[in-house]
Amino acid sequence: MQKIIFYTVITLVAFVANLKAQTADISKNSEDWSYRETVDGSYRMGSDTSTEFSNQNVLTIKSIKKDIKGFGNIMQTIQPDLYLGKTIKMSGYVKSEDVKSWAGLWMRVDFYKEKVLAFDNMQNRAIKGTTDWIKYEVVLFVPNDATSISYGVLLHGKGQIWFKDVIVEVVEETVQETGTIKGREQKPISFEIRAKQIGDQIASITNEEKNALKVEIDKIDNQVSEGTLSKNEADELKLKKAKERAKNIESKVAVQEEKLNQLIQDKIDGKISDNNEKSKRGGTSIVFGSSPDSIGEFHRQINLSSMKVYNGADDFIKKQSKRTTSQFVFALGLNNLITEGENIENSDFRVAGSHFYEWGLTYNTRILKNANLLHVKYGLSVMYNNLRPTNNRFFVKNGNQTELQIAAVDLKESRLRNVQLVFPLHLEFDFTPKKLSEDGKTYFRTHNSFRVGLGGYGGFNIKSKQITKYELDGDKIKDKQKGDFNTSNFVYGLSTYVGYKATSLYVKYDINPLFKNNTVDQNNISLGIRFDFN
Repeated sequence: MQKIIFYTVITLVAFVANLKAQTADISKNSEDWSYRETVDGSYRMGSDTSTEFSNQNVLTIKSIKKDIKGFGNIMQTIQPDLYLGKTIKMSGYVKSEDVKSWAGLWMRVDFYKEKVLAFDNMQNRAIKGTTDWIKYEVVLFVPNDATSISYGVLLHGKGQIWFKDVIVEVVEETVQETGTIKGREQKPISFEIRAKQIGDQIASITNEEKNALKVEIDKIDNQVSEGTLSKNEADELKLKKAKERAKNIESKVAVQEEKLNQLIQDKIDGKISDNNEKSKRGGTSIVFGSSPDSIGEFHRQINLSSMKVYNGADDFIKKQSKRTTSQFVFALGLNNLITEGENIENSDFRVAGSHFYEWGLTYNTRILKNANLLHVKYGLSVMYNNLRPTNNRFFVKNGNQTELQIAAVDLKESRLRNVQLVFPLHLEFDFTPKKLSEDGKTYFRTHNSFRVGLGGYGGFNIKSKQITKYELDGDKIKDKQKGDFNTSNFVYGLSTYVGYKATSLYVKYDINPLFKNNTVDQNNISLGIRFDFN
């Protein structure tokens, strides 16, 4: 009979689905702190009972490995019920010693595992080096959708910190949030997502209790195998454990069912808008130039300049934060020749009239996995370098020499255009800071701050053409003369750019002379504006 009861209870544990809804008290949160670290054995964490801190409740995190990757963390998680719709401040005193990377208080407001609603870890105002006891504060707004609040202190890298006198309290609404993810900026979570998360939570509760029961039964079976428990004693103990787990499921699920009932009632009462997130934040926009920092969760953005389409916030972050991204490049500006032994002020070419433009496609690869500063930028460009001679002159090919001659007629236009196919390569320093997504994950973006590129290019001169315009006997004549004009077949040079976001000041200089056989070397130089549409 006991076996029948036992297996019946096990079945109930596995398939709890129609538990009677009831009001259940939320269990009190443990006052004990939990300890977590990225790599096991990297830190010593817990109470500091040394004489220096006698009669004080002081916690500490100390690195114990020479090479530390990640962080150590002391934390607590509490229910948000008393804080919903309010601004809260977590404060505490921290003392540090030889912190090489950084440390800080942190607090996070979550909606189940679905979304981080508010977050701050003080990384933008971090604790570093050696400091005496200082009081620090983290302020967040707790949205009404919050399901948990976690807080604590963390140490990233090597060093030691001490932590005491922690307080979480409600403050005035006028107090500004310190978070990188601000609770007041969160959109209400749709009815469908909230209902799904409650359902997932019920399933999670059942699975956790089932797994815990399985571990307990395995231990009991081991005791039977070792002879420390009889079979009858084991069956009775298993039955007791199964009943306890079933009771846990019943009480915990009741809390979630109460939330679901309230959610449905709010929907019926019209407290939840019929417009879901997609209708609120959907639509399509067309952008030319740099994309904004973020787009709506279901919003589609078509960026004409970079020729990219982003289907919602997740797709936007995924494409923008790839280690290798692509850019459409357009540049234009002034173009001239530097003649050996002469100053550019005495140039044979019009400064304002001689210009260049460039079209290209580049790829930008972040060199370091977890740092955004260094990138290698490479690709393919087509350059158009135009030269307009002064004093009514035009280019004439004379054997293996190319020289300027004065025209017999009044030239309305005289221009030599060289078209080059080149492969640019730059080391780019990108000072864009790392970003934090709504779920608290770190990601990197490029072309969103100050940038410097150093490098060069190499390629081929694929076409030279001279265009002249003049009037003869009242007729307007336009001549186009194609040929090599003794220009160098290969082109290579140095280039650099300095700018902010997509726009940069751009300089390039051909190391090879434009005309390969002329007695005096003349090298092309360009100065202009460059746009890298990411």
